[in-house]
Amino acid sequence: MSGLVSFVSAGPGDPELLTLKAVARLQAADAVLFDDLSSGPILDHARAGADLVSVGKRAGRPSPRQGHVSRLLVDYARTGARVVRLKSGDSGLFGRLEEEIAALTEAGIGFEIIPGVPSACAAAAAAGIPLTRRLTARRVQFVTGHDTSGGLPDDINIAALADPSATTAVFMGRRTFAALSRALVAHGLPPHTPALLAEAVGHPGQALTRTTVAALGARLAADPGAAPALILYGPLSDAGDNPA
Repeated sequence: MSGLVSFVSAGPGDPELLTLKAVARLQAADAVLFDDLSSGPILDHARAGADLVSVGKRAGRPSPRQGHVSRLLVDYARTGARVVRLKSGDSGLFGRLEEEIAALTEAGIGFEIIPGVPSACAAAAAAGIPLTRRLTARRVQFVTGHDTSGGLPDDINIAALADPSATTAVFMGRRTFAALSRALVAHGLPPHTPALLAEAVGHPGQALTRTTVAALGARLAADPGAAPALILYGPLSDAGDNPA
């Protein structure tokens, strides 16, 4: 007997941004395995009596290994349980979804993916700016700011990321953006390109800093901070009017 694993995207953290399907799966789940950024009031939608298991990973903090998380999903589902794997943002973006799907597929366990609001979209909405602009921002690109070692990926495509006509969202990049900003400027991106540092989007401590690529790189080099953050840069409407 096998249950079903629902990969539920929690959005950026604001429970009002959950989809109706996400809420329905939480209310029906026997077990919820959740990330740090998808906890808090979102878990209030979980069924009373459901097992709530924290499996979140945060840089610089003790975290469960990915193999352990995948094994938990398989073990719960093999009991016939309805399992929710709750991931922040959209589960298909930099959430190691593929590794967990592979473990379920190997074990012969069914799954479904419930999409959600990506944190980049939530950050732009909170700042009141679009991710695309007619004629000036024809493309949006999402990139991770660090590799498995925590450093800037060696194979990152700097030429593409320095495209002045693209809006770029850098996930998990606050500790590497100083190096990235220098590389971007060296590849021709104007240092005054508008940038937005969005911290704790969708949470009570949300903070938005409108600045420029060069200024943000200098700021994060001096103090990268600890709050979860996402960085947007490019031809962002009004984002660079008041550089910090």
